Parts: sequence; C-alpha cells; structure tokens
Amino acid sequence: MTRRLPFSPAAIAEAAALIRAGEPVAVPTETVYGLAADATDAAAVARIYAAKGRPSFNPLIVHVPDVAAAEALADLGDAGKALARAFWPGPLTIVAPLRADAGIAALVTAGLPTIALRVPAHPAMRALLLESGRPLAAPSANASGTISPTRADHVLRSLAGRIPLVIDAGATGLGLESTIVAVVGGALRLLRPGPIDPAALAGATGLDVATDDNGTIQAPGQLASHYAPAAPVRLNATERRAGEWLIGFGPVAGDRSLSPAGNPAEAAARLFDLLHEADAAGVEHIAVAPIPDEGLGLAINDRLRRAAAPRI
Repeated sequence: MTRRLPFSPAAIAEAAALIRAGEPVAVPTETVYGLAADATDAAAVARIYAAKGRPSFNPLIVHVPDVAAAEALADLGDAGKALARAFWPGPLTIVAPLRADAGIAALVTAGLPTIALRVPAHPAMRALLLESGRPLAAPSANASGTISPTRADHVLRSLAGRIPLVIDAGATGLGLESTIVAVVGGALRLLRPGPIDPAALAGATGLDVATDDNGTIQAPGQLASHYAPAAPVRLNATERRAGEWLIGFGPVAGDRSLSPAGNPAEAAARLFDLLHEADAAGVEHIAVAPIPDEGLGLAINDRLRRAAAPRI
C-alpha cells in the first residue's frame, strides 16, 4: 500500500526515516515529482529501478542540498562552478567526473565515470535532503518510459503499491524535467533540453554549448522512446483526425490547450498534465499542435518527439 501525505514537517520526517531505512519515496521538485532514495545505498537504489522498471544502463540524477555537497561528489571544474553559481538551486543538472571517494552506489551512475548532480529549489525536496542527511538519487516518480508526473495523482496512477509514500505538495511549478549539461574538457554539451536554454548556459560560462549527438546514454531522459502515453502520439497536428484527442497550442484549440495564448512557459507547465488527461480518456490516438522549436519550445518538443517515438 502506498500512503499519501500532504507536505508538512511531520511528512518529511516520516519520509526521511524511510530513506534512512533504504526505501524510496516520491517527493515533488520544482520540475516534476521524483522518486528519491539514498544514493549511497545500492539496495535502496535497486528499489528505485524495481519500482520504475527502469533499464539499468540509464543513470540517475543525484540531488544534493548545496554546491559544497556537489563538489564532494564530483569535480565540477571552472565551467561547472560557474553554472552552479548561476542556476543552483534550480532546474539544472550538471554531469561531471565522479570523485573516486564519492561513496555513490555504482547503480546510480550506471557504470559511467561521471555523475549527474542537481541542487533543487523546491522546499519539499530541500527539506527531505536536510532531514535525511543523504544525497538522494531521484528520477521521475513514474514507471520507466511513461508520462512524467507533475501531481501526486500521477505518481499514484503509475506507482501505487510499488512504493511506501508520496509527499503531496500539489502541482509542480515548471512541469518539465531539468536541463542536463555535461562539462567536458572545458566545454559544454547539452544532453537534455529543459527550462534553462542553451543561450543562458553560454551566457553564464562564456562557452559554446554543443548539442549531444553521439547516441550513447550519458544522462536521464536520453532514451529515444520516453515520456510516452499508452496511445500513439502524432505531432504538428493542425486538425483532429477520427479517433484522436487533440492537444492544442496557440491558434489550434484542440480538446484542451497547452496555452491558448501560445505561451511556452504555460505550455511546459501543462504538457505532462494534458498528456496524462489525454491518456486517461482512453482514445486511440493523441495529436499535439505545433510548438515553435525555439527557447523553451526546444525542451517541449524534445519531450514530445520522445513521446511519439516508436516504442522500444
């Protein structure tokens, strides 16, 4: 049985006790709900993989309370430190070389010599980090490859009975997972688009940002098929076809709209919500209106292309 508790000091204390006992718990961040467990405990991390049904080659993001905690686990380098100063706490994950004495379970990094780190801003996740006293591996709190959760209801729909506790703090603010950037040899490589765009990354470091294209899994969210509802997804739809549930944007109204005003931030916050709603409607197909492929639209379209990709 999975318990659901509203965010409070008592709920955080209970969640922290479960973390210290080696159990995973679902907790909101400013991006999506995460499934958190002690990143130094291999058995606890294995329970994340078991709950999600996650491929073992896909690494996990480790959440820490501050930059000092991040530097104890990885060599951020000058570029990584500049990014941390500019965007932490916040929706940025930095992939950097793992320190030999970090003490992180090998399952977390999926055998890679790097680690993905983030300092979150959401008060629930920050409280859990401080109360548990552990670095927390925390992928999205949903079955692997399915739609990411932006509400506790979404978590329960996917993981009820698989985890002991969900902390409910309402809808997440951003609605898209963090931007992931690798710091490699003094250069930056964008591994996953997100709320912080390449221009902002370049502005904070003075470095060019290359787009990852080598096809290897180096960070979460890089599987070709990901964030997927049960129904097939058609992109760039300007009209509804028979048997479709249409998600609109701007001038394309649809059954529901990501943003009637064509606002990318509003669309990002509502994206997974509406994919969940469409999927729950039991339709044969889901269609999504065109989203401009610039700024935050890059991240939205990244998620949509993976949602529409052939299943693996």
